[in-house]
Amino acid sequence: MSARQVKRQLRRVGLGLGAAVLVLWSLAPIYWSFLTSITPPSGLVSEGLRLWPEAPSGEHFAKLFGATSLSQGNEVQSVWPQFSAAFANSLIISLLATVLTVILAAFGAWAFVRLPFPGKNVLFIAVVATLAIPAYTVMIPLYRLMIAAGLIDTYAGVTLIYVSAFLPLALWLMRSVYQAMPLSLEEAAWLDGASKLRAFVQVVLPLAGPGLVACGILTFLSAWGQFMVPLVFSPTLATKPLTVLIPEFVTRNYVDYGLMNAAGMVAIVPPMILVLFLNRFLVQGLMAGAGK
Repeated sequence: MSARQVKRQLRRVGLGLGAAVLVLWSLAPIYWSFLTSITPPSGLVSEGLRLWPEAPSGEHFAKLFGATSLSQGNEVQSVWPQFSAAFANSLIISLLATVLTVILAAFGAWAFVRLPFPGKNVLFIAVVATLAIPAYTVMIPLYRLMIAAGLIDTYAGVTLIYVSAFLPLALWLMRSVYQAMPLSLEEAAWLDGASKLRAFVQVVLPLAGPGLVACGILTFLSAWGQFMVPLVFSPTLATKPLTVLIPEFVTRNYVDYGLMNAAGMVAIVPPMILVLFLNRFLVQGLMAGAGK
């Protein structure tokens, strides 16, 4: 075996080991959370590390979905009413933020690419530059603004905050997608008598589908995993999402690790389904602006 072949084999082995470490690093916390969710309360306080519980139990999931349980001799009521309300809140707010962000990014990025107006490059840079502003620096003035507008603990208020946070990245992505499209496609539609808006809707948007889907996936995942914003702006179950409700399973005298992890396993189902079914569109959308 030549030196070149040895180097090639070592490179393949190194890449394989790196990929294995990356997969283990990503999946190990999820497996540990699942393991905790099916371990009975008595097993959670036992000594020794176990890769699988001796007697797997669905007690935590049963409690999550409506059953009562016993803790230290006291009956503990199900958290299903709170959990279902928070799950619905997460879904509604994430979908609203995703739809609004994608629509605004689709039209806004096209305007930045195709419509001539003074200062558009400076304006675009200013919008994208807001990504570098830490959220904590605007939390207090934003809170005062939301109080004055009466938008605290409302779907509209939380959704507007999400859209303002996620729109710059979506604009950046969609701008790259539109720049990669030849102008001749729109010019052909204009020659056929179509207006700029009609050409955009009937010609450009269908071709930009992967980019729009990528924007939607990134926005939904970001909105679904938000914690700090709903912690401040969603104080009650009227709009409180799962990310804020699950940590509240910690009480003064008892931490229900099994219930918290069971709720976490249920909470990852929607984003996991979204990524599994739309993963190819995400890759296509992110690569759409890589070349012309």
